[in-house]
Amino acid sequence: MKITFFSEDVSFKLSSPNKVRRWIKKVILLEKHTLSEISYIFCSDDYLHNMNVQYLNHDTLTDIITFDNSEEEDQIEGDIFISVDRVKENATQLNLPFDTELHRVMIHGILHLCGYKDKTSADNDLMRKKEDACLSLLPDQ
Repeated sequence: MKITFFSEDVSFKLSSPNKVRRWIKKVILLEKHTLSEISYIFCSDDYLHNMNVQYLNHDTLTDIITFDNSEEEDQIEGDIFISVDRVKENATQLNLPFDTELHRVMIHGILHLCGYKDKTSADNDLMRKKEDACLSLLPDQ
C-alpha cells in the first residue's frame, strides 16, 4: 500500500505529500478498491508529449496519462504521469489556484484506475462530478 511521488524533466515537489496520500487512500477506500501501489510522476509538457506519442499514438499535449498496472479488478496499481506545465496553464486559464487544479488532475488519474471513463459526454459529466466530490474530501481545499 504505497503512493510515491517522482519528478522527471522538472523540479517539483508536492507541498503536503502526506495529506495528499491520506486523501487518495480515502478516495480509493470509498470507491471500494484496494490500494496496491501508485506512482505519480510529475513532468514537463515535452516529456509527457513524447510519452503520448510513443505509447498512445496521440500527437497532442495533455495534462495526464494514466497507466493501469493492476492484475485484479478491485486493485489499484498504476503509474500516473502529470505535466506540471499543463496543470499551471490550465489553472491560469480556469482562474484557479495551481494546487486545486493539480489535485483535480491527480484524483482524475485515480478515478480512471477505479474504472471511470471520460470519452463520452455522459462519462465526462460523471467524471467531473466524481472529481468534485473527491476534492471536497481533501482537507483545506
